Amino acid sequence: MTSLWVLCVAEQLNRFAGFGIGLVSLFTENVLAHPCIVFRRQCQVDYHATCYHLTPFSAVSVMYAITKAQGVKALWKGMGSTFIVHGIALGAEGIISEFTPLPRELPHSWSWKQLAGHLLLKGLTAVVALPFYCASLIETVQSEIVRDESSSGLLDCIREGLTRLLGVGAPHSRRLLPLGCLLLPVALHAVLRYAIAASTQRAAMWLHQRSRKNRLESSNPLDAYFPELAAAWAGSLVADVVLFPLETALHRLSLQGTRTIIDATDGVLAAGGGSPLVLPVNTQYDGFSDCLHSIRRKEGAAGFYRGFGALVTQYSLHGALLEQYVYATDMENEPSF
Repeated sequence: MTSLWVLCVAEQLNRFAGFGIGLVSLFTENVLAHPCIVFRRQCQVDYHATCYHLTPFSAVSVMYAITKAQGVKALWKGMGSTFIVHGIALGAEGIISEFTPLPRELPHSWSWKQLAGHLLLKGLTAVVALPFYCASLIETVQSEIVRDESSSGLLDCIREGLTRLLGVGAPHSRRLLPLGCLLLPVALHAVLRYAIAASTQRAAMWLHQRSRKNRLESSNPLDAYFPELAAAWAGSLVADVVLFPLETALHRLSLQGTRTIIDATDGVLAAGGGSPLVLPVNTQYDGFSDCLHSIRRKEGAAGFYRGFGALVTQYSLHGALLEQYVYATDMENEPSF
């Protein structure tokens, strides 16, 4: 009877440990890492900047300067809209898979037809969420200095997304690209990111399973949960690094003609010396290919990696917190004598 009770307690502890690790990972990825996402996007669209912030050191210093001048909220702006976009994408994926033969999940033994349908579903989901993603992107890079707090709200992302989709509401610049020009690049980015992340994750899990065969079976409850989260972390990291140039081009095209004002990512202060200088996003790309050629010609290959230091900071923070939580939980589970 006592041994049964001990097994039940151990199982509950295992579940609690797994839930805790998942919660820490989710919180870090969507909340703590949001300032890095904000600054990364600002760097990607700030073609005026002479500093590309390819390393975390320069990125962190300018992020601190912006926070000091505008407050902590300057680096957490647009976080609510990112959750809305995630919700729209999940809802669209579920609805499309429900009314079409496109599989939402791949079976263990999948065919090439099922794989093609699954990837097509990922692309269609990104296309549906595109106008709302564009609206969310504006919220994350728009300077707090020019933001109107009285007219901003949590559901602005939905309203602005519908405005851009239907072509009504406040007039935009003539340089605004129609959504049709972004559909194919956005779908391509979504499919490639999913494919790279999933492939990397499966490869990491295969290596982990292979290494376990050469070791004794561990009684640590974290061994059942941490490898999957670590593999997912590695998959997202590889996908974001490989597709960083494509993301830079997409963000510039999405903002073109929206009359968005951003903070100068060089850390240059305005004439008063208080807040960072603000700049308009006034690019004039004709399309996706023109954007790629223009960045390569005017900014060099490094121009595609503006803000890469913020990406390094984001994944370093995520990995460090996961590792720290695992270490703390492991110490708590150590038997005391």
